Amino acid sequence: MSDFTHNFWSIYVAGLTLAGIIGCLLLLWLTARKKVDSTADNTTGHVWDEDLTEMNNPMPRWWMWLFVITIVFGLGYLAVYPGLGNFAGKFGWTVVKEYQEEMQKGEAEIAPVYARFASMSTEQLAGDAPAMAIGERLFMNNCAQCHGSDAHGSKGFPNLTDGDWLYGGTPETISETIHNGRVGVMPPMAAAVGSSEDVRNVAHYVLSLSGSPNDSVRASLGKAKFVACAACHGMDGKGNQALGAPNLTDDIWLHGWGEAAITAMINNGKTNEMPAQAGKLTEPQIRVLTAYVWGKSNRPAAAR
Repeated sequence: MSDFTHNFWSIYVAGLTLAGIIGCLLLLWLTARKKVDSTADNTTGHVWDEDLTEMNNPMPRWWMWLFVITIVFGLGYLAVYPGLGNFAGKFGWTVVKEYQEEMQKGEAEIAPVYARFASMSTEQLAGDAPAMAIGERLFMNNCAQCHGSDAHGSKGFPNLTDGDWLYGGTPETISETIHNGRVGVMPPMAAAVGSSEDVRNVAHYVLSLSGSPNDSVRASLGKAKFVACAACHGMDGKGNQALGAPNLTDDIWLHGWGEAAITAMINNGKTNEMPAQAGKLTEPQIRVLTAYVWGKSNRPAAAR
């Protein structure tokens, strides 16, 4: 790794760049000095297709100056902008610095818009049409890629409209989720459950918890083995929001329904991640987005 961080590479790149520019100057100078002896008819003596000759006219001076101007511009650019290894240039310009300045400018421009929402609660924001119009745009730009434009989610991505919350649906919890993201992990549990038949029996017991079609014999056998799952999902299967463990009794299946899907989950486990948005969205934006998401499964009186 030191090969890529050592100062040698900075010197190498700077030297290679300057050598290329100097080489262009040298080539231009040598070319300008070279003269071709012309014949009486002012040609180079080269003939193609019997009668096609090459005139021995000098290159237009304006054309030569274009090369010189290009080289001077290149040297000036490298003096004020980064391009010579680690040299930052006189202006100290960086992509990150420009991005941050543009973001700060944008935030300053929209601050008056969000100032109106500063004193409003989540419930009030959810009932405010202008706030929800902004929330919808924030959702479409940052959340719809996974949760869908209607927030109904899909396999592996939670439905935000059904009131079934893995970590809780209070405004505070939703805000925390948006800020910090979530990493949900269910470890493979086959070894703890027992044999492959035990895994199938537990799968049918899980199906029975929500009243889904199941083999009642297998379900009765799987109940005793479900104790391995109860540490997270609880003995009643209603889950644990502190751990993000799903409620298995409400017939909502995030990763698929049926014996095969549940058996695969027990055998292989699952890791799901929602990325944090705190570094991407401002605090006022997260407040409005929180209200928008909360309002998808809660209807405040003002919005009815």
